[in-house]
Amino acid sequence: MANKAIAFSPPDISEAEIEEVVAALKSGWITTGGRTKEFERRIAEYVGSSKAVALNSATAALELTLRVLGIGPGDEVITSAYTYTASASVIEHVGAKIVFVDTAKDSFEIDYDKIADAITDRTKAIIPVDLGGRMCDYNKIFDAVEKKKYLYHANNSIQGLFGRIVVLTDGAHSFGASAVINGKKYNSGQVADFTCFSFHAVKNLTTAEGGAVVWRDVDGLDNEWLYKQYMLLSLHGQSKDAFAKTQLGAWEYDIVYPAYKCNMTDVHAAIGLRQLERYDSILARRREIIRRYDETVLELGLTRLVHEDDTSLSSGHLYLVRVPGIDEAKRNQLIIEMAEMGVTTNVHYKPLPMMTAYKNMGFDIKDYPNAYAQYANEITLPLHTCLTDEDVEYVVDSLKKVIKKV
Repeated sequence: MANKAIAFSPPDISEAEIEEVVAALKSGWITTGGRTKEFERRIAEYVGSSKAVALNSATAALELTLRVLGIGPGDEVITSAYTYTASASVIEHVGAKIVFVDTAKDSFEIDYDKIADAITDRTKAIIPVDLGGRMCDYNKIFDAVEKKKYLYHANNSIQGLFGRIVVLTDGAHSFGASAVINGKKYNSGQVADFTCFSFHAVKNLTTAEGGAVVWRDVDGLDNEWLYKQYMLLSLHGQSKDAFAKTQLGAWEYDIVYPAYKCNMTDVHAAIGLRQLERYDSILARRREIIRRYDETVLELGLTRLVHEDDTSLSSGHLYLVRVPGIDEAKRNQLIIEMAEMGVTTNVHYKPLPMMTAYKNMGFDIKDYPNAYAQYANEITLPLHTCLTDEDVEYVVDSLKKVIKKV
């Protein structure tokens, strides 16, 4: 039988999304407007938060949140060494110091036992990463934050409302995930102080490019005021958005301060609105594929990121597999062999201290041995809702063939 061609992560776009985009284009309003505002309302409703802000990326959501919090030069922000660059680059963007923490041994998650040791009197936030769609252990994160609470001092009034290091999650992968914490179920977006989601083309739910931030209610923090801060930051510091300026006689506006340009458009929101309507079925299909992959991975004696257990249900964004006993070169050869069979795989992630930009900042992968070990023998299998059952079986059979050669 001829090889199939299995793409790694194509977007799942139905006629419903196409029709809504066409309707947006025909409406005469294609930038931020009614569809974007409706998408924000639907995100908040889905997550279970009071408000949501839709932006052009999760990266923008992370950076604007740091800026809303007043975090900048002289401050420190902790994140995992095992993540995509966005988790760390936003710290650099605002002028704060990046502090990497290694993963735990044989884990894709930050080493919770090392977080407290990384906290200083300059630490203002931690950016945990819900890698692959599985929520972090937030009890351990908040325990570490509380342990060093005595070091914390607020630089402004909003920091003062928290009275401790802010937990700002990179939830780019975890929209739709949940976890049971102290006997109660929480959705991703309900646990951390702020959670930033991605709706990039390869994500479970896509708007082509896009992201959003949600937050927990905090005593003394006016959600409408906070929402307005994001609006100002995302649209040049302009006191009225384009939609508001269309009202009769409402042309005049002010520029409160020179800000940024990272708003979501109605064309993008149109895709998201229809994706959200069928998101439960998207998650269900991804979980079916994960269960089939799990059967084979366990049969082959491999290890993988666990997407479902007694206390956690992942969004099933990435299927990460580790092949015991092989090195980086052999892992790369396996990727080539899978590609020769028509199956596109990937690696998530090359630790940031291995990247030129971060090496130039002085980081050295030797200081993060667990992260390197996770990376060196990791392969990510294709996981998306365009896969048929036949495709899934082809991926499984291909994996079995290449692993037998190890």
